[in-house]
Amino acid sequence: MRRPLVAGNWKMNKTVEQATLLVADMLPGLGAVRTVDKVLCPPYTSLMVVSGMLSNTDIYLGAQNIHWEETGAYTGEISVEMIKEYCKYVIIGHSERREHFNETDEMVNRKILSALAHDLFPIICVGETLEENEAQRTEEIVSSQVLKDLAGIDISKAEQLIIAYEPIWAIGTGKAASGEVANDIIGSVIRKTLKSLFGENTSEKIRILYGGSVKPQNAGEFFSQSEIDGGLIGGASIKPEDFVRIVEAAA
Repeated sequence: MRRPLVAGNWKMNKTVEQATLLVADMLPGLGAVRTVDKVLCPPYTSLMVVSGMLSNTDIYLGAQNIHWEETGAYTGEISVEMIKEYCKYVIIGHSERREHFNETDEMVNRKILSALAHDLFPIICVGETLEENEAQRTEEIVSSQVLKDLAGIDISKAEQLIIAYEPIWAIGTGKAASGEVANDIIGSVIRKTLKSLFGENTSEKIRILYGGSVKPQNAGEFFSQSEIDGGLIGGASIKPEDFVRIVEAAA
């Protein structure tokens, strides 16, 4: 039985002061849910203060991105060494990184390898565009991303991986895939591809999340599906009541 996980991706939102208020509003509700792994992913500027607020809780902290090098002349970048004292999780390969910052599968792969080498849990985002979906290319695109992103990963590290299926056409648009459709893609494409890489036993232990316009009103539809192990939540993660209700739905 895979333990559910719900991660909140705050994206480029909230000052340190606003982050403090947001976490304070969430803590009582999140603390009451014990059967779900809960992860907050604020901007880098708030990692230190949020880390302090979570220090005596069962809520984990995650970063929204990393560079694959540990140090060097990479102005504006953040390495695993810089975040690992605060974070247990890191989001890698989000579609917004791929689209706006030209991240390739090769870059995503290097980041995953770096995260695993430092014992972080990477949340790896894969998903197709609307055009690819309408052209019936979902299986081709998503399986290719999984294969390229996870190239060279040792099976001994595979259980640290978390995959987030985020159809790009559903992110921030209000259009969510149905629970049944998302479950089918996760089971017949992503889980199947993981089995080809790591074998059935290990692949069944890897958690796969759904992301894309998840709200309290539809969270139960996704989390009731057999192959969906939780969610990577965007907009609703910076609304305290909504995020708590989504975590409760996962429980």
